Amino acid sequence: MSSSESSRQTSFHLPGAHTPFLTRVRLRNYRSIEGCDVELGALTFLVGPNGSGKSNFLDALRLITEALRTSLDHALRERGGVHEVRRRSSGHPTNFGIRVDFQLPMGAHGHFSFGVGARSHGDYVVQNEECSIDGAFYRVREGMVVVKPAQVAPPASSDRLYLVNAAGLPEFRPVFDLLSNMGFYNLNPDKIRALQPPDKGELLVRDGGNLSSVLERMEKLDDGVTKHRIEEYLSRIVPSILGADPKRVGHMETLEFRQNVEGAKDPWRFPAINMSDGTLRALGVLVALFQAKVERRVPVVGIEEPEIALHPAAAGILRDALRDGSQHAQVIVTSHSPELLDDPSIRAEEVVSVAATQGKTQIARVDDATRSVLKDRLYTAGELLKANQLVPDLEAIPEPKQMQLWERDA
Repeated sequence: MSSSESSRQTSFHLPGAHTPFLTRVRLRNYRSIEGCDVELGALTFLVGPNGSGKSNFLDALRLITEALRTSLDHALRERGGVHEVRRRSSGHPTNFGIRVDFQLPMGAHGHFSFGVGARSHGDYVVQNEECSIDGAFYRVREGMVVVKPAQVAPPASSDRLYLVNAAGLPEFRPVFDLLSNMGFYNLNPDKIRALQPPDKGELLVRDGGNLSSVLERMEKLDDGVTKHRIEEYLSRIVPSILGADPKRVGHMETLEFRQNVEGAKDPWRFPAINMSDGTLRALGVLVALFQAKVERRVPVVGIEEPEIALHPAAAGILRDALRDGSQHAQVIVTSHSPELLDDPSIRAEEVVSVAATQGKTQIARVDDATRSVLKDRLYTAGELLKANQLVPDLEAIPEPKQMQLWERDA
């Protein structure tokens, strides 16, 4: 391994912050992304204009979680099939690849990677898959176990990820558990506002549709300490709101908000159906961020555009909440908000720039000159974004054919 490649693998995080689970992500031919090789820290801002491909980066990580939690077939069908996932271009790539490098809470390092090839009539095949964790290793090629994870290894299938089977082995179980419990959110106020069927509330769903159950479980697990912190942030973002409580309505659940009303001695209570999109989204973002404080198995929280529907004046409070949340789980957010980034505390290592040229997404950290400007605090990331100077370092974007997705030549 070259010294430059070794340096790229160094993770960035604040001293004392939550150790990031995902240290590096490599994608090849995934949707609009031809190739990217990105380091991630405890808190990462994916910054770029609408339509640049920020969501596609998060979607690749979400695909891993969904493929492990349900099945690869289900995850691909949810996205319209493999032909909608692999990148469309004049070169007609017929496959896509994903590799994530990780660090487990106990310090072990490893990686998980797989490549999926498209076949005719919407069919696909897992061409290659491998996982390495501190000496334990397996490789699968088109349904055949090429390198066994153990002397007696479970069988493989060409249309499923082998890690699901390998999770029966103690060496690979922690990797499976963490990758399958990452949470990615595009919160929908209408789903939060509607009556919700109760569930276990162990993990907030993508659109926030079980927010009441999650908040109720959160309150029980630590005597309301985390819920109180969420309410403190919420009251700063929406000053008249004091808090929110789960409420049963027949066999369904909803949220009831406590709000100060001028002239009233005690707070009035309003159901979620009467609350604004901004208030509901703010609560959803905060619950997504702080669920990991009580649910230790949530290693990564990804949130798309957390600033949507919030007043720009609340950006600083939201930024504080993101950083606070990153003490308990790795946080990745997409944004195109100068207000959210307009703070000297945001370091160059926390910013990943995203741009699009002729439908091709370019993802990389900012160049050395921009990093120097941010380090010296000459400008904030928000000011550079306003001036259209927060652009990806094109020299840091790898050629897809030269990307190392596998431990050895597969």
